[in-house]
Amino acid sequence: MAYGRVDTGALLQQAIAKIAGMERPPELVLLTGDLTDCGLIDEYRHLRELLAGLDVPVYMVPGNHDRRENLRNVFADDPAIPKGPGPIQYVVDSFDVRLIALDTVVEGEGYGALGPQRLQWLAERLAEAPARPTVIFMHHPPFCTGMSAMDRIGCRDGDALGTLIQRHPQVQRVLCGHVHRPIQMPWCGTLGCVAPSTAHQLILELDTDQPERFCLEPPGFLLHWWDARHGMATHTCVSASFPGPYDIELDPDYPAYQAS
Repeated sequence: MAYGRVDTGALLQQAIAKIAGMERPPELVLLTGDLTDCGLIDEYRHLRELLAGLDVPVYMVPGNHDRRENLRNVFADDPAIPKGPGPIQYVVDSFDVRLIALDTVVEGEGYGALGPQRLQWLAERLAEAPARPTVIFMHHPPFCTGMSAMDRIGCRDGDALGTLIQRHPQVQRVLCGHVHRPIQMPWCGTLGCVAPSTAHQLILELDTDQPERFCLEPPGFLLHWWDARHGMATHTCVSASFPGPYDIELDPDYPAYQAS
């Protein structure tokens, strides 16, 4: 129970059930970090058990709560995750949209950063396929959200990343986690998106020095729809079940249909 109140495992299971039960399930699922609370082996084992409820490929990056070594240990058979030490970042080229996983973790710190080597790696990957629509997914947002406490522990070299992204118009989205709220912002020629948490959300407090606090607003996830003609649309989904669907049946005498 996170903070003695939040059953994060049960809430993740609720999100997985919602995704699995969709009339048209997504082709894949992206996990944008903080896959566990403390990065312990038993936590990753539990995560793996829960993710077995998804019948689609799952791609993940670590967050500041994760430990790369333990993540690699439990998901050793995941072909996407690179072997050996170092950042967990890779490219997935088997869908209509190219996916680039970017590791922003600075071990032992809450904030994120990329540094010259990871930025160079990304520059090379983007240069490989300039005509392919591309989504980058990472943990720490590289842009300001207005939530001061979280912006202080965002991706500290976001400006350098933005300069690189601006040179590559094929980047459709930069998808992030970390902030526990749904946030969308035009950024460096693309759209930066932060997913809501599948568990607790942080209180929406803008431009204040309040410490981080959380609430039990409905958990959720983002659903991204891609069409080669129209581009990408991003939808915010609520994990919980609710009544419906109901048919919309308007009375023929509905006032909006009457001539003035």
